[in-house]
Amino acid sequence: MIKKIGVLTSGGDSPGMNAAIRAVTRTALMSGIEVVGIRDGYRGLVEGLYIPFKRSSVSETISSGGTILGSARLPEFKEEAVLMKGVEKLKENNVDAVVVIGGDGSYRGALALTKHGINCIGLPGTIDNDIEGTDFTIGFDTALNTIVECVDKLRDTSNSHHRCSVVEVMGNHCGDLAIYSGISCGAEVVITPETGYDEEAVLEKLKYLEKLGKSHAIVIVSEKICDVQNLADKISKATGFAGRATILGHIQRGGSPTPTDRVLASRMGAKAVELLIEGKGGECVGIKNNEIVSMPIEECVSLPRSSRKEFYRLFDRLV
Repeated sequence: MIKKIGVLTSGGDSPGMNAAIRAVTRTALMSGIEVVGIRDGYRGLVEGLYIPFKRSSVSETISSGGTILGSARLPEFKEEAVLMKGVEKLKENNVDAVVVIGGDGSYRGALALTKHGINCIGLPGTIDNDIEGTDFTIGFDTALNTIVECVDKLRDTSNSHHRCSVVEVMGNHCGDLAIYSGISCGAEVVITPETGYDEEAVLEKLKYLEKLGKSHAIVIVSEKICDVQNLADKISKATGFAGRATILGHIQRGGSPTPTDRVLASRMGAKAVELLIEGKGGECVGIKNNEIVSMPIEECVSLPRSSRKEFYRLFDRLV
């Protein structure tokens, strides 16, 4: 029987993390379980930055972006000595289990703690949507909405000045933000890890679209694929469009979470506590076909990335 649960956020922040913290806290308290918020991710776990949480500790947080617990990266947590310091600190504070909200690196930390007797459940908190075992991650929908809003505004000015806006979005080797926003915004070109980068093909496509009478164009590019300023310059030289590069950067992480992310995070947070009450650990929560599910973390991190072929086929038919 668990008596005290810890909750932490790790890695990059994502909108909806606070909704997940709130759901974990209130679900646990309603079940007669104490809750501590762990500041600054695994670093705070090792250093003992534990805050007793009451119901009011998470009031007025569901609509806030970022994470009220803060986040910090601690690569050294992979080392056995550092990991054991964390285990000892949890035991000193009588923390029986932990809910970890973050990406796949955070999942691995949760799995390591579970193997040392501290049951952990992982929640997928990342805007990139790059975690297996779930159709959507906490924060993806909000980031997508931010991108769509920005690109829609860029299209207005592009149309006025015969421009081609080259927009870099986040994704960290995952093209979901790019392809979803490309479809949502009616982009002319999408460049992702899944499509690869063929510069000549991009320029030829833009020339072809210009011949069809297009007065503007939008190119969406996943980060780390190419230099978007360089591509914009080449578009200016090779086509009749005036190329302009825009890097949305960390604006994609900010803002109040959408209702979709608030509900998703709340459902996942409640499920995490239920799993811990059942005595389970080393699992991660996801959503599949609108059902909240769980699977072993070891299985999740070993799965190959799901194909998004249907989305790329749809995009090709719509251009």
